[in-house]
Amino acid sequence: MIVGTVREIKCEEYRVGLTPEGAHALVEHGHQVLVERGAGAGAGCPDSAYEAAGAVVVEQARDVWARADLLVKVKEPLEAEFSLVRDQQTLFTYLHLAALPDLTKVLLDSKVTAIAYETVQLPDGSLPLLVPMSQIAGRMATEIGAQYLRKPGPGKGKLISGLPGAPPAHVVGLGAGTVAENAFQVAVGLGARVTVFDTRLDRLRHIDPRWPGRATTLLASPLAIAGALARADILVCAVLVPGASAPRLVTREMVRSMAPGSVIVDVSIDQGGTCETSRPTTHADPVYVDQGVVHYCVANMPGAVPVTSTAALTAATLPYVLEIARLGPRQALLSDESLAKGVLVSEGHVVHAALAESLGLPHVPLAEAMPNQFTS
Repeated sequence: MIVGTVREIKCEEYRVGLTPEGAHALVEHGHQVLVERGAGAGAGCPDSAYEAAGAVVVEQARDVWARADLLVKVKEPLEAEFSLVRDQQTLFTYLHLAALPDLTKVLLDSKVTAIAYETVQLPDGSLPLLVPMSQIAGRMATEIGAQYLRKPGPGKGKLISGLPGAPPAHVVGLGAGTVAENAFQVAVGLGARVTVFDTRLDRLRHIDPRWPGRATTLLASPLAIAGALARADILVCAVLVPGASAPRLVTREMVRSMAPGSVIVDVSIDQGGTCETSRPTTHADPVYVDQGVVHYCVANMPGAVPVTSTAALTAATLPYVLEIARLGPRQALLSDESLAKGVLVSEGHVVHAALAESLGLPHVPLAEAMPNQFTS
């Protein structure tokens, strides 16, 4: 199989979908690897390392797109790449299509098979390809909140840890999953006061004993969230519904109730955002002020630490890449139910139920979209 990776063109995105080590593993298994020149430079992966691993360095991204049977990326195709997506190709990357109807249409029209890292799901419900980036985004979220809480700038001028005679910052988290847990680990470590909301009591029971007496866990409700936000310094939004749009839990009025100079870090922005006031930003222009509150809504937060995040991401994705390359995409999907759950669109159909519901499109199960391969 021909496996390719290209340079990411999203603003200030330096990660790469395939490392030289990953390329070497594929070549050792008899596959050809194509890498766009400079694709890994920002993640500490020079062209010479890919060549030493046996990959072929290609000058133009369009040539990689045209030749690769399996294209391994980090972020979703942008408009400049829409015309490069083609049938008989498998795309393996983060997609978050619930917030991207235009891209969804392109993928449907092209009849590509698009497998999203964020919806590959193990039998226990965990999301193995989302976990490493969620860990990074969570740890960054508290750091970013602390940074923008300070002055100069629009922050209120508060030290997250406090000190004798001055109280610490109050960090409120929506969601108690991987992002939130990592955010709270940093927040508690810095001395902040933490309040955690979730609708799942089992997740709250998991959080509570980790930091006894340091984190307050509460069942999420509009009234309880509104009360906490009025006293919050930093809000970390970390709500995830796999494949679907993020629920809008924070209204404009709730944001307005926060003290001027408070900070919202909406990690769920790649699925549309949890706050009514949230809109996507970039690493080049990461924040804006709405209702007097600083909003950080960068959709590719781990791209700011590309060396760390590329290593963590590819460690998780490479076994699946090898599986797809060895068996071919259809047989790999038939053989691995977890990987099959990652498919969002295929053969011109939306095959992920939550995505279809979010975008108001017909849902066709994967077995019907690929009838010849998925019949028993």
